[in-house]
Amino acid sequence: MQRELETVTRIARDAGEIIRGVYAKDFSVAYKSPRDPVTDADRQANALIVKALREAFPEDGIVAEESEDKSDSTAAGRVWYVDPLDGTKEFIAKNGEFAVMIGLAVDGAAKLGVVYQVAKDKLYTGVVGEGAWLEAGGEKRALKVSDTPEAKDLRLVVSRSHRAESIDMVVKRLGITSEMKSGSVGLKVGLIAEQVADLYVHISDKSSLWDACGPEAVLRGAGGRFVRLDGAPYQYKSDDLRTSGGILACNAAAYEKVLPVAEAVAREIGFLEG
Repeated sequence: MQRELETVTRIARDAGEIIRGVYAKDFSVAYKSPRDPVTDADRQANALIVKALREAFPEDGIVAEESEDKSDSTAAGRVWYVDPLDGTKEFIAKNGEFAVMIGLAVDGAAKLGVVYQVAKDKLYTGVVGEGAWLEAGGEKRALKVSDTPEAKDLRLVVSRSHRAESIDMVVKRLGITSEMKSGSVGLKVGLIAEQVADLYVHISDKSSLWDACGPEAVLRGAGGRFVRLDGAPYQYKSDDLRTSGGILACNAAAYEKVLPVAEAVAREIGFLEG
C-alpha cells in the first residue's frame, strides 16, 4: 500500500491548496438541503481528487460526496471513498476544524485512509494492519491509541455543531467527566489516534460512508476500534451510503466496556431496532 499512501497523501495536500485559497477570501454558500451546506471549496476539491484518483488508479471505483454518480458503492474490489471537505459548517465558521478525507476500501472493508486538516497542515494517515502516522510541523511520527481501560477515565470528543441528548445518556452511564469539542469525523478520530481523546460516539445516521472509510483506516491502523453501535464492522459495498448504524470510535482497552452502553442507549431511543 506504499504507492497508494504516497499518491493519496499528495492528492490530499493538493486539494488542501485549493481549499486554502477559497478559505482565505469571501465565498458563497449554497445548500443541498436545509442543513447540508456546500461551497466552491467542496466542489473544486472534489473535482481535483476524483480526477487525480482516476489518473493514478484507473481500474478502481470512486464514490465521492460531491459527484453525482455513486454507483461504484456496490462494486467489488477496490473503491475510494472521498469527502473533499469534511466539516463544511466549520469551514464556513472559519474555525479551522475541517479536513480532506480519502479512504480506500478493498472488497467492502476499509484498508487505507488519509485525513488532512488543512488549516493546521496536519496529515493523519493509516493502513489497517500496518500502522498510522501523523505528519505535522515538519515531523512524522507513529500513532497509537491510549491504553486507558476504565470508561470513567475516557476523554470524550463530541461534535461542535450538534449534540444529541442521547450522548448525555452515554456520558452519565459511563461516568465520563472529560469532554472536548471538534468538527469533522476525521479530526475527532485523529484526536483519538494521537491520544488527545479516547472516545467518539455518534448516535445518528446523518453521516455517510465517505465520512467513515478514511477515518476508520487511520484509527484501526493506530490500534483503535471503529464500528457500528451494534458492534458490527462497516461494509463499504452497499447501496445505502449512510452510516446507518451510527459510529463508535474508541481505544481498544475500553471498547468492551463502552460498546454495551452505547448500544443499549441506541436501542432505547429507537435508533437501533430490537
